[in-house]
Amino acid sequence: MAGIYIHIPFCKQKCTYCDFHFSTTFSDYRSEMIEAILKEIDLRKVYLLNQQIQTIYFGGGTPSLLTENEIVKILTKIRNEFIVLADVEVTLEANPDDITEEKLAIWKHAGVNRLSIGLQSFKESDLKWMNRAHTVEEANQCISMAQNAGFNSLTVDLIYGLPNLSLEEWQDHIQRLIDLKVPHISAYCLTVESNTVLDHLVKKGKIIPSSDEAQAEQFLLLIDLLEKNGYEQYEISNFCLKNSASLHNSNYWKGEHYLGIGPSAHSFDGKSRSWNVANNRKFIKGIQQNRDCFETETLSNRDLFNETILTGLRTKYGVGITPLKNLLSFTPDFESMIKDFKHKNWLTEVNERYYLTQEGKLMADYITSELFII
Repeated sequence: MAGIYIHIPFCKQKCTYCDFHFSTTFSDYRSEMIEAILKEIDLRKVYLLNQQIQTIYFGGGTPSLLTENEIVKILTKIRNEFIVLADVEVTLEANPDDITEEKLAIWKHAGVNRLSIGLQSFKESDLKWMNRAHTVEEANQCISMAQNAGFNSLTVDLIYGLPNLSLEEWQDHIQRLIDLKVPHISAYCLTVESNTVLDHLVKKGKIIPSSDEAQAEQFLLLIDLLEKNGYEQYEISNFCLKNSASLHNSNYWKGEHYLGIGPSAHSFDGKSRSWNVANNRKFIKGIQQNRDCFETETLSNRDLFNETILTGLRTKYGVGITPLKNLLSFTPDFESMIKDFKHKNWLTEVNERYYLTQEGKLMADYITSELFII
């Protein structure tokens, strides 16, 4: 099984924390970009030769800015060039301000069967300083609207660790999604990425980041509240009710193959990783001239070992010891770290697999980086 990711590099406005590749001034070359995406699908169709496509994911950027015709064109092209399963999961990332009854009907008619709603917060002041395009009223309405339109498969994104976000407010955000019976919830801790608006505001002292202690407290509350309400934490930041996990993202974590289409999109074929140029004009021009618009890195066994640690430990599936040893022999330092993390109750071993404990999940980034074999 394999997946296809389509990067739509369009946004209405720039969020303060975002470091993804996108443009807010795209109207003069929008049609060229869509045509370039269609042509790249054709140029790179051999990448997943003879593999069945289980998932298609429209990410960005803001894919909910696409018209029905643009979505249909892209999906039709994929179906013509690849072996697409009849029950393929087709996800569209959408912002609350783009969600209307008319658009929901359009997306469903176009073939989208799963929505990923970038809600982020139910607090107006947070939405304003994050420079989100939607309001709290739109946040409150969009979920029920999507459910009423028949989107039973949907996920909602929240951000915690925001400056001045109290534990009570965070609990209210989570509870609203529980009450609405949202089947999948993705919750991410705010990260200050270099060269973002948020980074500059922090450096100027205009925003004081939340403390590590406050972020940890909010993370633990998230886990506790969702688990008590029937949600499974199947990845550090992802929680779902029964049979509602994201197939597309799960395949990333399991090391399945995927093809990335569009500027800045990444691809993986099990042996190498490639990434497209993160420049809209260069991407369009290169595709028009039938040139490769990506760089490729062949992955060594060490690279694959480290990536298996990075992705596997974040999930409920853990990491198999035998597959790791098949890639690389354990070094004395690696075995010493494993022993130390077990002693600290950050890591556990069950049936020849390593798993993070609840305490370990708080230290996930540190643990994985320490286990890398350099």
